[in-house]
Parts: sequence; structure tokens; C-alpha cells
Amino acid sequence: MLRIVLVTSLPESVHSFAEALTAEPEVRLDRVSSGSEALSLARTLSPHLVVIDTDLPDIKPLTLVQELLAVNAMVNTALISPLSEEEFHEASEGLGVLARLPVNPGRSDAAELLNKLRSVLGLMP
Repeated sequence: MLRIVLVTSLPESVHSFAEALTAEPEVRLDRVSSGSEALSLARTLSPHLVVIDTDLPDIKPLTLVQELLAVNAMVNTALISPLSEEEFHEASEGLGVLARLPVNPGRSDAAELLNKLRSVLGLMP
């Protein structure tokens, strides 16, 4: 079972992405709308991945990544970001972010992210 937490205050913008994740039988997706809720779940669930939206009501995405790593250094993160790959790399360097997702990610983004996650976790055939 892959435990994934999706942190977004705009669930409609990630609807098809979330649908694609939950279509996978081995994925358990928990959805929260704030960084504080994500931190709470990270403490209790030990998720494999936390996907963080670009605009949260209580914390900046990269700050949330840092706080998640303090709670569980083994958690993987992915960020939805309007930055280019180069800008994103500069901003997130040293945080070990698994992936940058485009604003309004879709089904193909979910599939690619799951492949990366499985690879990192050693679940690829």
C-alpha cells in the first residue's frame, strides 16, 4: 500500500490528478487543505509521499517540505509549482524533492509521479 497525502486548498484544480492516483488499487490517498493537517498526518501515518500545492493558507510549500523532513526524514515530497524546472531546482536544492508538478496536474502527471515513487522505493520490476 502506497500512502500519499495531497495538500491543497483548491481540490478542483487537482481533480483529475487525484482521480488518477486513487484509480491505482495500491494507493491510499488522504486529502488535507493545510500544512498543519499535513504535518499531523505525517506524524501519524508515515506517508510514502506528500504532494504539496503551490498556495496553502498557512505555510509556504518549501517551508512545509522542511518541516515534513524534520518530522520524518524518509518522506518523499512533490510540489505543484508554476516555476520553471531551473527555477524550481534552485529554490528547492538540498530538500530532496522527488518531483515538480505543473499547476493543474493531470492524469499523466500522476502516472509519472507514481513511477518515480515506485522507483525510489524499489517497487519497480
